[in-house]
Amino acid sequence: MASSRARGGLGWVPGTIASLKGLPSTGTGCPGKRWRHHPWKRSKSVGMWPFGDVVWWWGWQGWVNGWTSPSRRSFPTQTRSATRGSRGAKADGAPAPPSSRREGGIHGVIGPRPQYRPPGNMSPPLFSLPEARLRFTTSTREALINKSIKPLLNAFNQVPGSENEKKCTLDQAFRVVVEEEIINKAPCENLLAIISLAINGVTEGICTASTPFVLLGDVLDCLPLDQCDKIFTFVEKNVATWKSNTFYSAGKNYLLRMCNDLLRRLSKSQNTVFCGRIQLFLARLFPLSEKSGLNLQSQFNLENVTVFNTNEHESTLGQKHTEEREEGMDVEEGEMGDDEVPTSCSIPIDYNLYRKFWSLQDYFRNPVQCYEKVSWKTFLKYSEEVLAVFKSYKLDDTQASRKKLEELKTGGEHVYFAKFLTSEKLMDLQLSDSNFRRHILLQYLILFQYLKGQVKFKSSNYVLTDEQSLWIEDTTKAVYQLLSENPPDGERFSKMVEHILNTEENWNSWKNEGCPSFVKERSHPEFQLGPPDSKPMRPVRKRPAPEDFLGKGSHKKILMGNEELTRLWNLCPDNMEACKSESREYMPTLEEFFEEAIEQADPENMVENKYKAVNNSNYGWRALRLLARRSPHFFQPTNQQFKSLPEYLENMVIKLAKELPPPSEEIKTGEDEDEEDNDALLKENNESPEVQRDKAMTGEQIESFATRLGEQWKALAPYLEMKESDIRQIELDSEDVKMRAKQLLVAWQDQEGAHATPENLILALTKAGLGDLAESLTNDTEGSS
Repeated sequence: MASSRARGGLGWVPGTIASLKGLPSTGTGCPGKRWRHHPWKRSKSVGMWPFGDVVWWWGWQGWVNGWTSPSRRSFPTQTRSATRGSRGAKADGAPAPPSSRREGGIHGVIGPRPQYRPPGNMSPPLFSLPEARLRFTTSTREALINKSIKPLLNAFNQVPGSENEKKCTLDQAFRVVVEEEIINKAPCENLLAIISLAINGVTEGICTASTPFVLLGDVLDCLPLDQCDKIFTFVEKNVATWKSNTFYSAGKNYLLRMCNDLLRRLSKSQNTVFCGRIQLFLARLFPLSEKSGLNLQSQFNLENVTVFNTNEHESTLGQKHTEEREEGMDVEEGEMGDDEVPTSCSIPIDYNLYRKFWSLQDYFRNPVQCYEKVSWKTFLKYSEEVLAVFKSYKLDDTQASRKKLEELKTGGEHVYFAKFLTSEKLMDLQLSDSNFRRHILLQYLILFQYLKGQVKFKSSNYVLTDEQSLWIEDTTKAVYQLLSENPPDGERFSKMVEHILNTEENWNSWKNEGCPSFVKERSHPEFQLGPPDSKPMRPVRKRPAPEDFLGKGSHKKILMGNEELTRLWNLCPDNMEACKSESREYMPTLEEFFEEAIEQADPENMVENKYKAVNNSNYGWRALRLLARRSPHFFQPTNQQFKSLPEYLENMVIKLAKELPPPSEEIKTGEDEDEEDNDALLKENNESPEVQRDKAMTGEQIESFATRLGEQWKALAPYLEMKESDIRQIELDSEDVKMRAKQLLVAWQDQEGAHATPENLILALTKAGLGDLAESLTNDTEGSS
């Protein structure tokens, strides 16, 4: 039995460890060489801790192979032949220990002993970070000189170590080379060559995918803005590379952070073009549905404040600057060119006009103010005065405008300012500038579109009144007219702006829907099993309807199991036709149901409000159901708010009274009454057709003409001055052509009011090229007269 401790140099090792490592214990003879330079040494700090020798052994085990030691084959095999705690027992095949040594502790070895490794078998070389970094740095410089990635590939394959260790070391070598180039103030071409080399390294799989983006961030952080412009040009040209699968997921956050850092360094007024290039690059890089690039809650940039002179005492308007200009007035940079001096306009400009004009920018910045009553009145007053100035003093195609056109045609430099110049000295020149007027008028159109549009995150209190909506519609037409009259190419510019704003409504709808992705996945065939190339399985046939096996048609009688049920079921062969029978129509017409309410709404009848039918809750509930089924007014959008149901019904009754024929009066008795009726009939019959055509169209006329109009309603809509949004709403409300034509005529009647006469409708039909319908409507009008 091996002893519990093995003698080794200056210390002792437990017998178990000595057996595992193939070393002699105190109880075994050592016929070979004596041990020299044993690697373990008992530490004084360990004291009596039983594993102190083990720790020293594992710390020095790498040196064992280099020292002389006897061959393990000379040691006898130790087995566990004796029971734990027995004294004097010896292992099989092992010589007995000297009697002078006491045995104790753990005896023998548990399990087989690992085979001893001879000193000649050396382990593979280990990874060395300093050597690998030096090797990669040298190879990187060599690759830059040769303009080839082969030196890096050879170095990567020759350096020992795992792939992750080599990739991280190569990434660090790239950054070291970039750092040295920046310190030495190397040109941008050298830095871009290193970044291109890193891109090729990612493609070859010898460095991590984020390395080019880290290098770009280091370069842009250390270089001045003029050199950053050149580096960013390289970034723009490689946008297809950044969007590839290899780089996109690893570098999108780096690129976004890099662009945001650049935008913080740039000035929005001096580096406007550079800022715009960064925004366009981000728009090309990220998809449209990227949440980080969307203004989901429709928030406004309230930090964009236009500063102008608000102190009237400091104002210089109204004073003559002729002498100052002749002597030589200091001209601010960007205000006026030396070669181009616009002619001053004849607009009388004072401080009030100056203050009101620039105060409108606050409403354009934050349109929510227009929903407040006081702010709306102020905006209304200021807008009317400014637009009146634009209408009174229109611009011509002056010499300055011609010169600008010539510069644009010849490729002259176009000067752009991100902020308005609010100097009082420039007011007369700005009002004479066609581009400046276009900026202001376009701001009006954008503001009006927001006020009228449906925005998901807009508060429910932000609702325009009918008066506000009417003013916005009239002002929109006036603004478009001013844009078309503004040179140069005013008509073309006005149509282009209108087209863009109409397209903007589609983007608003997309944002209201939560910005869904434009990429749609391919629809896979249902009930498909197996590989995609296999043919799809046939869909399961639905269960046949009862009519297929119970009977169909008039000659097949369906037996229901009861004589009465059989009789009732077979009254009509087709159940759907039975449900559509006129005898099952229990819903009253609008004339019948609202006849009483129309009479009560007439002021001549002098009916008090508390006795009116519209105040009855049961009547109101049935009226709403009937209006939803039969009236086109029920689903039309309106900005008018109603506080109660009776108020809404009273408004609907007034509209219906204009469309429906007057209620039938009771038959009068007596000769005097008959004579009055005959005289009234004679007066009506004596009216000329022209007088009949000047009266507003009735509901019966609209109903009959809508049937004839049919599919041609859309061709007539533009000549009735209907908007594209109204036409789209009519198409969405109903798929029936007759119903669409009727809704068009009803909407036209609501819009025109008393001017919705057959005469005006005949003119609109003639302009639309519908001469047959115009002639038939003329004949109907003359026949009714």
